[in-house]
Amino acid sequence: MKRRPDMAQKTTTTDLIAAMAAAACTTKAEAATLLDAFKAVTADSLKSGKEVQIAGFGTLKPRHRAARDGRNPATGEAIQIAASVGVGFTPAKALKDALNDH
Repeated sequence: MKRRPDMAQKTTTTDLIAAMAAAACTTKAEAATLLDAFKAVTADSLKSGKEVQIAGFGTLKPRHRAARDGRNPATGEAIQIAASVGVGFTPAKALKDALNDH
């Protein structure tokens, strides 16, 4: 997928912590603690099968993938791919509008 030249490549955890600290008028250490707490609570909720809905931002949902047959691309050998749980994200309308300058 080609990236648009006007889009940022990535925001690192350090960048996010610094931005959170500046926006909340707090220290980077406190912002890092809050980000760690958010990640832990979110992971625990998703692990227990619950959705995490953040108004104006979006919804994180656990997505269950069934076990399936696959192929090793190097050898062509048939392999069994185990069932797994991933995370899906559905952005809120407010986030979509903010990204599209509405």
